[in-house]
Amino acid sequence: MDSTFQFDWQAAFDSIPYLLKGIPYTLLISGVGLAIGFVIGIIFGLLRISPMAWLRWIAIIYIEVFRGTPVLVQVLFIFYGLPQILGGPIDAVTAGIAAIAVNSGAYISEIVRGGVQSIERGQREAGLSLGLTRIDTFRFVIWPQAFRRMIPALGNQGIISIKDTSLFAVIGVGELVRQGQIYIATTFNALEVYLMVAVLYLAITLSLSVGLRLLERKGLVGQ
Repeated sequence: MDSTFQFDWQAAFDSIPYLLKGIPYTLLISGVGLAIGFVIGIIFGLLRISPMAWLRWIAIIYIEVFRGTPVLVQVLFIFYGLPQILGGPIDAVTAGIAAIAVNSGAYISEIVRGGVQSIERGQREAGLSLGLTRIDTFRFVIWPQAFRRMIPALGNQGIISIKDTSLFAVIGVGELVRQGQIYIATTFNALEVYLMVAVLYLAITLSLSVGLRLLERKGLVGQ
């Protein structure tokens, strides 16, 4: 019996057009989820450094819960658990977006907290001495500088969230991995197809990484 395995490059390349159908879902879920997560991150990041202890504790509980539990468990809870509470089904794509939003929001909260606290106290004092209110000092002096320092970490979180979308195949979202599973069911070329899935994910994440490095070289992010 000949057990020699031959990698079928033609089968791998033939799978690409089908796999590409999953990229819009991958980018939609990660893009919209991260946008919402960024808003959540700003809110809870600022609550995390609030002078009011009860606000800090609200932020701490949220951050620890969603950073301390797997995103897979979170999306399963949203997709299967929340409908029992809400009394109606939740679309798989919506569940995926929500999971990315709350999960990335917890990590972005810490990025925001670290970015704001990295700005020297003298910057705040300088703004106030110029007659700016505390809010205007934060908006025009603290936040612009802090945001530049956050961009590399935000980019890294974006890459993580893009890869996290691969887990949403379990709820039927038609992203890259799910498209690969469907294609494998008809061709049985698992190794070839999953290799191309990995290559496509790598192409997306490397593109984002290269973009971030270009921004850093031009001095548009960081210090």
